[in-house]
Amino acid sequence: MKKHPSIGCCGIDCILCPRYYTDGPSACPGCGAPDFKEKHPSCGFVTCCVVKHGYETCADCPDYPCSRFDKERSGLDSFVTHRKVFENLDTIRDKGLKSFLKSQKIRSGILEALLKDFDDGRSKSYFCLTCALLPEGDIQALNDTLPAIPFHFEVKDKNKLVRSLIDLLARQRGIELTLRKK
Repeated sequence: MKKHPSIGCCGIDCILCPRYYTDGPSACPGCGAPDFKEKHPSCGFVTCCVVKHGYETCADCPDYPCSRFDKERSGLDSFVTHRKVFENLDTIRDKGLKSFLKSQKIRSGILEALLKDFDDGRSKSYFCLTCALLPEGDIQALNDTLPAIPFHFEVKDKNKLVRSLIDLLARQRGIELTLRKK
């Protein structure tokens, strides 16, 4: 349905979402990818953007941002990766999809390295949020420090170290990487 399922019509970084990396039937293939309709049968963004108008993302639409974005605009959407939908779509509109996808590829490569070498089985969402929400320069700097973490450490110890580095970067930027419990 879409040429680039790694970016949602709505601006979600699908390739940086925990459901994209889930094993099993709840895994999401990305926006408009094969089997997308089985996972998200009634996505109004896909219906409007892709089916009705033939756009890749809402950034291509002259009516962006339309009323479909009211939930994100009002802050009522609790899905943390929705925090960047406007930033992502504005980047696509201003710099082009190719530029955005290049940056997204860097982010997803770093995410895959974090998941492969530092995931203790409970950090997938945290690492996804890290790569989605922190500035690209920060996650590249983080990636540059990863080889300094001793390879022979247990995964839980490597995880603890990398999470402390990420927490420091997030605090410096004022970025919340975890959901607050009410």
